[in-house]
Amino acid sequence: MNEVMVGCLALVALLLLFFTGLELPFCMILVGFAGFSYLVNFEAATHMMAKDVYDVFVSYGYSVFPLFIFMGQLAFASGMAQRLYNTAYRFLGHIPGGLAMATVGGAAAFKALCGSANATAATFSSVAIPEMDRYHYDKRLSTGLVAIVGTLGCLIPPTIFLIIYGLITEQSIGKLFLAGIIPGLGIALLFILIIYGWARINPSVAPAGQKFSWKERIASLPEAAVVLAIFALMLVGLLTGFFTPTEAGSVGTMTVLLLIVLTGRLTFVAYVKAIRDATRTACMILMLIAGSSILGHFITITNIPQLISDWVTTLHVHRNVVILIICLVYLIGGSFIDDLAFMVLATPVFFPAVQKLGFDPIWFGIIIAMTVMIGIVIPPVASNVFIVHKISRTPMATVYRGVVPFLLGIVVFGALLFLFPQLALFLPNYLMK
Repeated sequence: MNEVMVGCLALVALLLLFFTGLELPFCMILVGFAGFSYLVNFEAATHMMAKDVYDVFVSYGYSVFPLFIFMGQLAFASGMAQRLYNTAYRFLGHIPGGLAMATVGGAAAFKALCGSANATAATFSSVAIPEMDRYHYDKRLSTGLVAIVGTLGCLIPPTIFLIIYGLITEQSIGKLFLAGIIPGLGIALLFILIIYGWARINPSVAPAGQKFSWKERIASLPEAAVVLAIFALMLVGLLTGFFTPTEAGSVGTMTVLLLIVLTGRLTFVAYVKAIRDATRTACMILMLIAGSSILGHFITITNIPQLISDWVTTLHVHRNVVILIICLVYLIGGSFIDDLAFMVLATPVFFPAVQKLGFDPIWFGIIIAMTVMIGIVIPPVASNVFIVHKISRTPMATVYRGVVPFLLGIVVFGALLFLFPQLALFLPNYLMK
């Protein structure tokens, strides 16, 4: 068999192994090692695997993952998310659908401290859904919103997704963070408009809540101001070059830790749990990258990426159609494999073609992030929907029905991003010339 045939059979074997229940990182390591051994030799494959795993776990650049994840876990354990939610509610809760709008605002602010879509969904399943239940919100609206609002974690910095994309494609993480701000906030605004329209059409799904005085509203602002200050500190440090991404994560994590320790909002038990959960998640991501690196070395010697790149660039269709095809592949692949894992797997294959077609790699990263946002809430994997279902004990079908209207917001903004790439590129081009 030639190299291409071996590579195709290996990718089929990878999918079959995944469906056996074996974790994807180990599937990639096994297939990559076996394929490299077949095409080169066993000794070279052993050396390659050992070097790739070692390089990932000692890499200074990859230390950014445990830091940002730990920061999010600390924010969750200290109740910071609930206080952010309460601030947003005091300003918006009296409007029909205002409680749901407050959920969008609170989740967007919380996202500034947490890089995980799943963590955001889990947090607001525990905080927001009970509050919306108390005011008799329709379960479709409350659960669907919480499931999809966590997807803002793919765009609003600091986001683990864009960090991984930047490392894989060797793009500036600072530019990617800036590029995600306008699309992330734009989609959040569309979510709010969808809530308002839904409540206007059917007021019973989102009745108005309590109205607070301006004194009460202003009194709640310091909590939100602290979160925004920490977010601004990290972002400004990255933009000015004063911080590397790892240093920004260190500063943000230490700031959050000092804040919640000095205010007495973190118990020792919660602190240990935050460390354990952050370590588990970070190790999963690092093993995913190591597995992808091993598989990537094997796929590279099969020449499949170059063949796909050459084929895509020779298609007699508009280059935007090619990008739509690539997005469709990400969407379908992410429906069967964890979206983040599939992004790690597929990006090295498609990125050379994207560059040949002349697309901006920063813009492409935001497009793929929005594709992942959809993948997180559509079956069969739909991790955010599953989290909301388990925590709120709401039927999966109900959550899915609530998600559908909000998917329109992501699709609409995706179309705008195709028509106006500067929605993503304006901030990085202006601030990081």
